[in-house]
Amino acid sequence: MPESLNIGLIAGNGQFPLVFANAAREKGFHVYVAAIRNEADASIESLASETAWLHLGQVGKLIGFFKRNNVCSAVMVGGIKKTRIFSDIRPDIKAVMLLATMRHTHDDGVLRIFADFLEKEGIMVRSSTEFVPEILAEQGCWTKTKPGKSQMADMETGFILAKEIGRLDIGQCIVMGGGSVLAVEAIDGTDATIRRGGLLGKGHAVVIKVSKPTQDMRFDVPAVGLKTLETMLESGAKVLVVEAGKTVVFDKKDMVDFADKHKMVIVAMGERQ
Repeated sequence: MPESLNIGLIAGNGQFPLVFANAAREKGFHVYVAAIRNEADASIESLASETAWLHLGQVGKLIGFFKRNNVCSAVMVGGIKKTRIFSDIRPDIKAVMLLATMRHTHDDGVLRIFADFLEKEGIMVRSSTEFVPEILAEQGCWTKTKPGKSQMADMETGFILAKEIGRLDIGQCIVMGGGSVLAVEAIDGTDATIRRGGLLGKGHAVVIKVSKPTQDMRFDVPAVGLKTLETMLESGAKVLVVEAGKTVVFDKKDMVDFADKHKMVIVAMGERQ
């Protein structure tokens, strides 16, 4: 089996690992999955040539699994609950060595150092959207309902502010309402941010999710799906803004149908729009 046809997948939670594995298989690749326990969907096994279930921090086991299967390139796809760092991590010797080189634990810094570490071990980390470029958000308003004047103002202001919190590596999502910031994403994640902001917005909340200004498309790419809209509806938020070309979108047709049914707005904005 040629090494070039083997691809490693470090799988976290959400749909993206399944979408990626299926797309890679369709292109003739053999997918070797390092699945994070209590995060990755068990059905990933049906799309893998082989699966190793690992606890967060088992870096040596991950590298060994890939090397045994002649994996020379890999992707990191899917989320990891940030709170898991404090409750379910089992660092091995290689992980301890890696942690010793870190000056801080910001998302981007940790992921880049981990990617560099893998590449020193002979495993190149590739872009998570390389196999599915069509999954990235296309610019424009996708819904029948268009944003009003006040919503447009919140969208534009929120986009700029979301980029700033991304630059500071705080998060990728912000909720606006009436010209004010209602919620900023932190360690609790996007859904919790939407709920906090939606509660304060009382039906006028605008949710903005963007990439970081220095976004590394190999990992931690912002993503939205039908669940995002369901959380928004429950929370009283009616407008979703994502960044065109840099946001992964799942179930786009279902999202648009749901949004149109509930008179919600979805807009993919370009950075200079």
